Amino acid sequence: MINHPLLDRYLCGATDCDASDLHLVVGVPPAFRVNGEIVLGDDDALTGSDLDGIADALLNEAQRAKFELEWELCISLFHERAGRLRATFYRRNGHPELSFRFCGDKISTRQALGLPERIDELARRPNGLVLITGPTGAGKTTTLNYMVDLINNERRCKIVTIEDPIEFVHQNRRAIVVQQEVLTDVRSYNRALIHVLRQDPDVLVVGEMRDFEAISTAITAAETGHLVLATLHSPSVANALERIIGVFEGNMQRQIILQLSNALQGIICQDLLPAADRTRRVLGYELVIANGAVRNLIRENQMHQLENVMQTGKKDGMVLMDNCLLDLYCKCQISYDTAMSRARYPDRLVRQKAENRQ
Repeated sequence: MINHPLLDRYLCGATDCDASDLHLVVGVPPAFRVNGEIVLGDDDALTGSDLDGIADALLNEAQRAKFELEWELCISLFHERAGRLRATFYRRNGHPELSFRFCGDKISTRQALGLPERIDELARRPNGLVLITGPTGAGKTTTLNYMVDLINNERRCKIVTIEDPIEFVHQNRRAIVVQQEVLTDVRSYNRALIHVLRQDPDVLVVGEMRDFEAISTAITAAETGHLVLATLHSPSVANALERIIGVFEGNMQRQIILQLSNALQGIICQDLLPAADRTRRVLGYELVIANGAVRNLIRENQMHQLENVMQTGKKDGMVLMDNCLLDLYCKCQISYDTAMSRARYPDRLVRQKAENRQ
């Protein structure tokens, strides 16, 4: 529980303006991210001693020792009004600074999130690997928790999550949900991933696949009868596959390519875009479903051809980012400038727009 009067006021202010994030930086007032844009509060600029006091009040002895050693830390907290928070600590000019992400207390519907119907189908697969990718702040964790919630409501199984930190707490419904937090319940992602397979899970949720050990264990779990849901930082589905494969070298790379081609079920790469009326953000995404053609491309390590397969795979539910942007623009959900600035191939988007008018 948070017990610091200054921070309490900032968090209540963030809740009042429906901010997604709160940033506490030395030399500027508290900053709120509202609909994707930073807005400064009316309070005085924060001092180094302000941030020292806030950080000291939030950390326990073990967390304080880790922060002093590594100069960066991510933990989960709870505030009476703001609810569950993800707090990220970092250092600048000798003082701690903080960034808070508001996790929310309920899971929105698929329609409200703007997710495609195929996401539900992927969550219902009995095994395999489903990846959620995109830049920081693109809603990956929200999509991940939506899928966990869907499984929890529909399937009698055991779900084990490994998160750093836990952002949304799932209550047991049809499933048993065991959520483990790095540095609170487990020492590291890698050690937890190795041990979690002995806990008899049906569904394994990996907050982020970070290195070859985590990736290798997750793919092996997906190959051996588990459904694995994981997030990854990458700007496209092709880049996500290249990043996974590029972590490995030599004979190990060939082995992981074969495993990935067998285990993969689908990848959604997403981004949050400012709505045309600037009152909210809209989900843009591209989606690949692992059909025979996609598996062959992975097996042959021909990721540069993936876009062509996605273009011809519309019947399987595949979506290119540029096509999604054009659709959002045609529905007046985003502006033309937003569509062009986020398009992978702006010239192609202009041509498609012209063709749709004819």
